[in-house]
Amino acid sequence: MPRGTPERDPGVVTQSRPKQKTKPPALYKVLFHNDDYTTMEFVVWVLQAVFHHDETTATEIMLHVHRRGIGVAGVYARDIAETRMAEVERLARVHEFPLRCSVEEA
Repeated sequence: MPRGTPERDPGVVTQSRPKQKTKPPALYKVLFHNDDYTTMEFVVWVLQAVFHHDETTATEIMLHVHRRGIGVAGVYARDIAETRMAEVERLARVHEFPLRCSVEEA
């Protein structure tokens, strides 16, 4: 066989598999719930620290939560949403605030 030519086994037949289309992961909303004790400044700080919002966006979300009772902090894949919710709850406990957070499918 000439050099550079791969050996081929005449008994092996390869067949292409049809490409499987993968669905994008389901998205989940991280929701903040209003309470009468958590300060507005703390909520804005958490939105900046955990969700990486700028100060203006964080303030808008905080005011929405304050006025409507609930608001979306961000939309993520399930694992990321649950991790961010856990981080919010951890920070709230450390700072002795009753801030509640939940995750629901978007």
